[in-house]
Amino acid sequence: MTVPDSLKPEWEARGVEVHESAYIDDADAPIGRGTRIWHFSHILTGVRIGAECTIGQNVVIGPRVSVGDRCKIQNNVSIYEGVELEDGVFCGPSCVFTNVNNPRAEIRRRDEYRTTRVRKGATIGANATIVCGHELGAYCFIAAGAVVTRDVPAHALMAGVPAKRIGWVSKAGRRLGPDLVCPSDGSRYKQTADDRLEQIA
Repeated sequence: MTVPDSLKPEWEARGVEVHESAYIDDADAPIGRGTRIWHFSHILTGVRIGAECTIGQNVVIGPRVSVGDRCKIQNNVSIYEGVELEDGVFCGPSCVFTNVNNPRAEIRRRDEYRTTRVRKGATIGANATIVCGHELGAYCFIAAGAVVTRDVPAHALMAGVPAKRIGWVSKAGRRLGPDLVCPSDGSRYKQTADDRLEQIA
């Protein structure tokens, strides 16, 4: 169904904007305050969308997907069952999530979906592919066109096919130099013995 007229006053009171060309399958879908859903997007059943999110054009979400607060999902992204986005996640245009590792058109594999968790503040670049069953750590940065085939540590800068860590990024999304100090806000980090990054100031 398209957006029912009965919901419009309720959503308007909470600052929710849903374009008239968007489809919302579940009339009771929880959509957070201040969220905007743009042209030709489709929200399937069982989806929960947090506050102050931006859902771009031609986006498909669901079924049974959770999107945190302040997420930005750019045009032409499909987020299928098995994907979980925490707060502040950025999904660049046409990035791809899979939910089955060995799909076949003639074989039903809905009971084989693998969970993909995208932690707080992560960025996924345009046309990147996230192979299912992995976790993207908080504030990591996946470069445009990268193909992620394994877990990604927090703050890791990943690029290539398959994606490899080529550096670290701060919470502000700036690449860190050898001193591990963010050039934007001066925040400081340290690299741990197990090749992870922690903020220390």
